[in-house]
Amino acid sequence: MSLKDLRQFPEEEYLSSGHLACAGCGAAIAMRYALKALGEETIVVIPASCWSIVPGVFPHTAFKLTAYHVAFETAASTATGIKAGLEMKGDLGTSVMAWAGDGATFDIGFQALSGAAERNDDFIYVCNDNEAYMNTGTQRSSATPYLAWTTTTPTSQPKVEPKKNIMEIMVAHGIPYAATACVAYPEDFYNKVRKAKEIKGLKFIHLLSTCPTGWRIASQFSIKVARLAVLTRIFPLYEVEGGERLTINVKPEFRPVRDYLKMQGRFNHLADQDIEAIQQNVEKTWNKLVKRAES
Repeated sequence: MSLKDLRQFPEEEYLSSGHLACAGCGAAIAMRYALKALGEETIVVIPASCWSIVPGVFPHTAFKLTAYHVAFETAASTATGIKAGLEMKGDLGTSVMAWAGDGATFDIGFQALSGAAERNDDFIYVCNDNEAYMNTGTQRSSATPYLAWTTTTPTSQPKVEPKKNIMEIMVAHGIPYAATACVAYPEDFYNKVRKAKEIKGLKFIHLLSTCPTGWRIASQFSIKVARLAVLTRIFPLYEVEGGERLTINVKPEFRPVRDYLKMQGRFNHLADQDIEAIQQNVEKTWNKLVKRAES
């Protein structure tokens, strides 16, 4: 059943209070929703990331289900192995979800992810994208946006390469389901995880989740900033089924990217011409997406 209201969310909680996420962490909110969508019969695979720390220090954990902490590059390969083991035991009901950051997805773990996609292994892969290596000090990844500040792309020499289009790469593998999601749109995210659960094969969800520390925003604005990413069309919400059929889930009215960029300290150094260049690229990308959805 598709949910349209937060009040319809299941009451069961599989991520308890007392975890170690920072205040305003978008990923902690998103993990809570994802686990509600999947239910107790779920195994979570977590490579090196903030989520190696967030659940707590052994022997304590905030998870109320099974989670495996694995090496940085092995989220997809471990999820593949776990799912194969479950099937050999005759367990066809337990879901496997890999939950990896942008560094472990766009960069370090991409080889394993691409291999799993080529084989169409049966698990859900969520890329928790906060657009840098946040756990180790906000270093640039290939998910870091154009001209964004990080500790390895200072304002004197910001990142000049565009953000890697991981969705296009995954869709090109021909996997049965790929979708974008945002922590500020919980019903959309929940419904996409539920949908992915019912599909056989590899499912990829590209989740934008705010990091107040790395994005240089006050924690109370975490959801507002995430919502602006969608409203300004910087991060469109859409899904692609079977590598072909594209559906845009949210079609916001025009809102300038300045509204999004100016709320974040990591973009404080941008000049007007920089913002205009970003605006033009966003409009170009959005128009291309709309044309594809209509074709």
